[in-house]
Amino acid sequence: MVLTSASGVSDQQVAAACSGLDTVAPRRLSDCAVEVALRGARPAVALAGVDVNFVPAANRRKKLLIADMDSTIISVECIDELADFAGIKEAISAITEEAMRGEMGFEESLVARVALLRGLGEGALKRCYDERIWLNPGARQLVQGMNAEGAHTALVSGGFTYFTVLVAADAGFVENRANVLQIVDGALTGAVEMPILGREAKLEAMDEMCAERGITRSDVIAVGDGANDLAMIEAAGIGVAYKAKPALKAAANVVLDHSGLSALLALQGMGDQA
Repeated sequence: MVLTSASGVSDQQVAAACSGLDTVAPRRLSDCAVEVALRGARPAVALAGVDVNFVPAANRRKKLLIADMDSTIISVECIDELADFAGIKEAISAITEEAMRGEMGFEESLVARVALLRGLGEGALKRCYDERIWLNPGARQLVQGMNAEGAHTALVSGGFTYFTVLVAADAGFVENRANVLQIVDGALTGAVEMPILGREAKLEAMDEMCAERGITRSDVIAVGDGANDLAMIEAAGIGVAYKAKPALKAAANVVLDHSGLSALLALQGMGDQA
């Protein structure tokens, strides 16, 4: 059992979670994370403001971190922010929400949204990154912590390479993959290069990275927030729904609503990294 919260996990909360359970002495990983080894069946535990998750002790430290970018590693949806620069944020955000809830195919939704951006100047991408994009709490600690353990770290996004290259460098990801916006004469054409990196392509990327390293899906920790992440979250050894849509929460074996991304280190028995 792993207890995590961005606001901290108190000794009193740990005691409340362990009350009536057959446990080994709790081990504090940081101010924001405590792990408790359980004997017997998995209990139902709920604590206000604290994420309570259960992970097997076997093969706990993973060899591959694969992460979504928009609303996961960063706090915004890049395409929605670009739409704001184009004056059409409401129209594009509505399509984004449908796709995130799984009510519209991702590929279909991406083509429709990018088409609305036709004519937007390339300079808007730089302004968007400079003014609107920052890492979510714990993102850099997570990636650097996994790198320090010798794991491979990959940012795999249904967004755009313009942003993944910059975000990957900022957080420390070794690899990044995303979709490519077509730009001609300094402006977006309204098209995205094919094939589109969507739900199944994320899973394929994960499998490809596993094959390259001689590891299996059970050696992967994956994190995302929307329906586009569903396939890789279901397949990974630890699949994490981070402040996610209901469809992804239902499929994930770990749900984080109250924690920063460094909680993924705690899930593997590691403390916060500098």
